[in-house]
Amino acid sequence: MAESSADKTPEKAEKTEKAEKAEKGEKAEKAAPKAEGKAGAGEAGAAGATDKDGDAKAKVKKVKRKVDVQGLCTVKATFNNTIVAISDARGNVVSWGSPGKVGFKGSRKSTPFAAQVAAESAATIAYEMGMRKVDVRVKGAGAGRESAIRALKAAGMDVLSIKDVTGVPHNGCRPKKRRRV
Repeated sequence: MAESSADKTPEKAEKTEKAEKAEKGEKAEKAAPKAEGKAGAGEAGAAGATDKDGDAKAKVKKVKRKVDVQGLCTVKATFNNTIVAISDARGNVVSWGSPGKVGFKGSRKSTPFAAQVAAESAATIAYEMGMRKVDVRVKGAGAGRESAIRALKAAGMDVLSIKDVTGVPHNGCRPKKRRRV
């Protein structure tokens, strides 16, 4: 009888292991529909990774957005930097660029070439999304004003109008004292 009871215990152990695996599988199936709707950063970062059971996770691809053909480009040219933002007709930003984003640091950010490279990178992203025509609004007195507009044209954008929207005080606040160099 001792032999028969020894034979039954491994069988019971196998049955309990199978039952536990089946329960885990049911829990995973119940949780899967909830996780499908949420495409979080954890799923995108773990593309090609495997989970606990060894199953491969589905890759999450970024969906290419389609935007209007005509949009608005805002160029803010300060003495230290130039920021280019391209938005659709409703005002939602489609792409943006700045010299810091494309790799310029320090005093090199204030150069016309840095503004050109930043505007080109923003324009190519918007062009790939389907935007072809832009109205340009320029604000500020920095060095990258004209070069940013030229870069938009070089990237394939059709510049419809250029408007200067630099703020001008109508005898409002007292100006800063004159700079002595």
